[in-house]
Amino acid sequence: MNEQIIRARAEQRYQVELAQLIATDSGARPSGWQLSASAVKRFICGDKQHNISRKYYGDDALVERAIVSLMGNNGLMMVGEPGTAKSMLSELLAAAISGTSELLIQGTAGTTEEQVKYSWNFAMLLANGPSFDALLKSPIYTAMEQGKLVRIEEITRCPQEIQDVLISLMSEKTLTIPELGIAIQAKPGFNVIATANLLDRGVNEMSSALKRRFNFETVPVLNDVKLEQELILSQVNARFINEAQQPQINEELVQLLVQVFHDLRNNLGAQSLDATLSTAEAVNIVHSCALHSLYWHQPMSAEQLVQQMHGTLIKDKPDDIKKLAHYLDAVVRERKEWRAFFDAGKALWMK
Repeated sequence: MNEQIIRARAEQRYQVELAQLIATDSGARPSGWQLSASAVKRFICGDKQHNISRKYYGDDALVERAIVSLMGNNGLMMVGEPGTAKSMLSELLAAAISGTSELLIQGTAGTTEEQVKYSWNFAMLLANGPSFDALLKSPIYTAMEQGKLVRIEEITRCPQEIQDVLISLMSEKTLTIPELGIAIQAKPGFNVIATANLLDRGVNEMSSALKRRFNFETVPVLNDVKLEQELILSQVNARFINEAQQPQINEELVQLLVQVFHDLRNNLGAQSLDATLSTAEAVNIVHSCALHSLYWHQPMSAEQLVQQMHGTLIKDKPDDIKKLAHYLDAVVRERKEWRAFFDAGKALWMK
């Protein structure tokens, strides 16, 4: 793998595992898929017997339902709070099923119809008129043409007219190009995986017509402390895979952080924080602590943990400082083994 790549796609990171599964997969493969449904699940949920790593730490039944949805005519819509690994799961599904996760549309307020369907090389268009050479294919166009999965991130951030375009594409499985007098019909294997954050509900509410084109799955926050700790450690270690030096990650501090997040999610000793207490945020905190430890040659400490929590969670939400101070006073103070964390938090949050 090219060491200059900051973040490799799932099919690049796990190419050895995918090749192994493809070579040994004896299950029935849906038309257009590179793996059987059971092999897709093993790729995502892990298979210790065959040295396939677990990549999604959550409800295995949710993964099964997602796979079944993608075998049908409807697309798959994954909703949930920010940081619940919706994007990661969609990437893993695309890599396992289609062999590529790069067919992606990032939904924003500025997403245009051309980005969803196709656009033109205007220099060639003006010189020679409409032609295949002048056509610029969108990810959806390519997915239809090749029988692949296409991913649409943050679909509720797309303007309503863009969502309306998707209704036709997903219903007819056809993309018409009137300038060339042709229509691209989707090949087997084509489908759509979309994600939406619950916090964005109401930004551009999906119409009932578009909702009918999807099977919905809610991706929950991970509530298993041990699983979340395992996920954080695996994600942080993966971020250092190409580094010349490896940090010494203090697993006791990771366990402490996970417990703090679980306490705050459940309003133990404090009102609910406005900050997103997601696993993704916890990964960022531990990663920052590991970087500090590695490059300043200092062991990971509770003080580092508190400082990174402050920078990652608080941001511009001063009310959360008061809530954290109350949590420290009501809960952490009584946990004698957390004394270093209490002292560091007190200096920052209980001024």
